[in-house]
Amino acid sequence: MQRDIRSTALYDEAEQTYRQFRRPGTGQISDAAEVHASPDGRHAVFSGTLVEKLEGASPTRICRTDLATGDTQVLTFGPHVDRLPKYSPDGRRIAFLSDRARRGDFQLYVLDAETKAARPTPAVAGWVEYLQWSPSGKRILLGVAGHGADIAGGQGAVTSQQLVADLPSWIPQVETGDDAFRWRSLWLYDLDADTVRQIEAPGVNIWEASWCGNDSVAAIVSPGAGEGLWYSATLRLLDVSSGESRLIHQPRDQLGWPAGSPSGRHLAVVEAICSDRGIVAGELLVIETASGTISRVDTRGIDVTYTEWRSDGVLLIAGHRGFETAVGIFELAKQSFTETWASQEVTCGGRYAAVSGLSDRGDCVLEAESFTRAPELAVIRQGEYHLVRSFDLGYGALASAIDRVEAISWHAPDGLEIQGWLLLPKGEGPHPLVLHVHGGPIWHFRPSCLGRSGAAFLMLLKRGYAVLMPNPRGSAGRGQDFARRVFGDMGGLETGDHLSGLDHLVARGIADPARLGVTGGSHGGFMTSWIIGEDTRFAAAVPVAPVTHWVSEHLISNIPDFCEISLGDRWTNVAGKYFERSPIFHAHKVKTPTLNICGALDRCTPPSEAVQFHNALLENGVRSVLITYPEEGHGVRGFPAAIDYAARVAEWFTAHMPA
Repeated sequence: MQRDIRSTALYDEAEQTYRQFRRPGTGQISDAAEVHASPDGRHAVFSGTLVEKLEGASPTRICRTDLATGDTQVLTFGPHVDRLPKYSPDGRRIAFLSDRARRGDFQLYVLDAETKAARPTPAVAGWVEYLQWSPSGKRILLGVAGHGADIAGGQGAVTSQQLVADLPSWIPQVETGDDAFRWRSLWLYDLDADTVRQIEAPGVNIWEASWCGNDSVAAIVSPGAGEGLWYSATLRLLDVSSGESRLIHQPRDQLGWPAGSPSGRHLAVVEAICSDRGIVAGELLVIETASGTISRVDTRGIDVTYTEWRSDGVLLIAGHRGFETAVGIFELAKQSFTETWASQEVTCGGRYAAVSGLSDRGDCVLEAESFTRAPELAVIRQGEYHLVRSFDLGYGALASAIDRVEAISWHAPDGLEIQGWLLLPKGEGPHPLVLHVHGGPIWHFRPSCLGRSGAAFLMLLKRGYAVLMPNPRGSAGRGQDFARRVFGDMGGLETGDHLSGLDHLVARGIADPARLGVTGGSHGGFMTSWIIGEDTRFAAAVPVAPVTHWVSEHLISNIPDFCEISLGDRWTNVAGKYFERSPIFHAHKVKTPTLNICGALDRCTPPSEAVQFHNALLENGVRSVLITYPEEGHGVRGFPAAIDYAARVAEWFTAHMPA
């Protein structure tokens, strides 16, 4: 495989696929995220993707849509990235984040909703990750990461840029294990005084926080800034004036999505066993802040991924249940949960479902999409879904390569029901089929638009390939017991979940047993590297950002705690799972041609993981190619690297298992 493939037909096809989805240079919005409704329910603001060139990360602008007419305006124009718009409680202002002054250095801006004039606020010492208006609308809470802090795995797992003086190129990097610049803190912006100040919380690293009344915040904290410490973080209530705090909840697992009621009397949070910071789907806890009394809410099987107090007595939630994306409300006085909408046909973009409330009855606005549907803004009113504005600039034509989508289920060898999504091309089977293994492992596939990172699959479907996207044990949306089944058994019974799915499709005459491929990123990269050492049926494999040696992953990556949790073992146990479940020690059994892909900047699964496996395959006489993208982290996200990646994946499968 040659290094520069820009002159090839497949590269050109991949580029045209992304051009058809993004329409660069046209000034059109191709995608929407971070939707927030105005207090009067008439408008919604969002981060809209407007691509000028297929270079670097796709920039976003603050946009506003009239929810009655669908009329949409672009409110900001950068440069760089404008994101995370939030209406003030009175609807007169829109706060947002922008790195227009210095790339990567996000600071707070406030925009007048009437005049559309935006102004900067005083800069903080670090870059702002998130913001939230106080219930009174007089202050804005800012979650600030130090320059040099690690970005979560689901966002790329790179290190944010440090602001340092120019140094000679020979100056070494120095790691001490005690880097203060990585810490995360909370700041307050006062609108009337136009000032910012840090909330003093000595010895506490604050991962995520939310107002809880006007004078306190609920914060997910740890005693240090290391990414692995998030897995044992606790929930504390901080006084914003004094910085004093008290423990509210010491979880068994991990925490996310804290939300305080306007009065501060109650606090909602989600507890779940997790793979990655910021990717939390699980049980809803409602806590009385004065007494610390915790209620675990029965959400009718929904793994909760979003929380929002609509009033002191009504909590809006969104999440996933099996094949469905669902919305509902919890009424505090009745201690009852009511599901207001659920759909198997469409879901939300992003890592998990998120909405923005329009009423205390469960009405909301959301960005929605599916395998065959471009991103769109929609509202749910009285349980009914209504399209407001589609951002289809050409995705519908690309998705026509999908003849049909099936939500399928089968039984693993131990009898456990496994679910998944099957994308079928036009024509009669049996088809060559690619097994796509998701990351996490606590995550799941749902009907998402393939225009962002799925160009390779669109290209393969057009050529007659089928794609199976399973949600094996460990996936979200099936409850905590189902998610917990993978921990302590990485690569164990989940291997049978995948292989039995292939057997099921071969028996149905859909998949050709001689033309089966496998790919996946992160945990999916681990499973791809692992499964080809456990079974020789695969004609081609593409592991992306994999773990292949758990000991080196533990000692080199930024998430050693996750390794211990996921394997249920210690790396010092030479007869244990760190060695037993490392693909590197099974590489001698592999017969499958393998394309190994990694990012040089990946802190979560360092590139050395892919390098080891590649070299082991070569030593064992297996066809192997290693692709390292020098400017990418955990996954290939920026352009034109994403184009190159899609072309190489399509080339590998078409070469080794032709349609």
